[in-house]
Amino acid sequence: MNFASDNTGPVHPRIMEALARANEGYAMPYGDDALMGQVRARIREIFEAPEAEVHLVATGTAANSLALATMAQPWEAIYCSRLAHIHVDECGAPEFFTGGAKVVLVDEEDARISPEALAAAITEGLERGLHYVQAGAVSLTQVTERGTVYDCASLADLARVAKAHGLPVHMDGARFANALVALGCSPAEMTWKAGIDAVSFGGTKNGCMGVEAVVLFDPAKGRELELRRKRSGHLFSKHRYLSAQMAAYLEGEHWLDTARAANAAAARLAEGLARTPGGRLLHPVEANMLYAELPRAAHRRAVGAGAQYYLSMEELAGGAEEDPIPVRLVTNWATTEAEVDRFLELVS
Repeated sequence: MNFASDNTGPVHPRIMEALARANEGYAMPYGDDALMGQVRARIREIFEAPEAEVHLVATGTAANSLALATMAQPWEAIYCSRLAHIHVDECGAPEFFTGGAKVVLVDEEDARISPEALAAAITEGLERGLHYVQAGAVSLTQVTERGTVYDCASLADLARVAKAHGLPVHMDGARFANALVALGCSPAEMTWKAGIDAVSFGGTKNGCMGVEAVVLFDPAKGRELELRRKRSGHLFSKHRYLSAQMAAYLEGEHWLDTARAANAAAARLAEGLARTPGGRLLHPVEANMLYAELPRAAHRRAVGAGAQYYLSMEELAGGAEEDPIPVRLVTNWATTEAEVDRFLELVS
């Protein structure tokens, strides 16, 4: 019973098999392998973007930071939610990769920023003139850091605010597939058709070993991205092992099926927690990540029986048994109904 993160889940056997096949014989390095051509064509196909630039890296932080570096100058602002991964969990990487662009935080609700809040943040900066960072880019996280999802209309509304000020829009899509199956839309509808200019298209959290694609819908940015990837040390020499993962990931509906499995496990978990004595969901559960409060006694039973998730031992140790303790729970493609049901049995 591991609900700490979808990063804790295993690599899907299909990905491992693809890596084993890629390990046979020789292949050209640095992205010149034959598989990379297939990956590029497949991503262009699923996004309905025949001219999109597609480049692979091994981590989401690299994907986000490299994409944003092509979109914001060192003296500019990158607007994002106060809870955005690029602000909270990337150790200043976007600022580092951009050469100093400032992450400017926008008020949020359930981790989603509103067009009004975004417009206010941009306007505040503009009113300060030369003495403040200039408006540069907008970054939206899909799925958000509280497990919620922006629908396509909301994305389009936010993009319109950005474009009214001449700003490009980046999507941190570490859980892109989970959001996509939750909305039931197409990749194009959730990105460039809604005004998104670049996507960090995640595979690692959805069954891959470690691969993310930077998808740029403006092909003019492709050369800069390539140079930045090389200069930062994120161009793999044995690139075929990234290509092999992404090619297998995107074969047929595999990438969607794994996301559906993770989302279904989270929905089952949320339904059970809502019925748990003393339990309460803190945010809408729309993909594979949920936040809930449970009594201290419930946490003790679960942890004592081997359940793993992020929980402070100090918080667990002291206080009344009925005290509510908030927690994040994340499911992945390999989470089983039996694991969910056992956890619910323990906390109930």
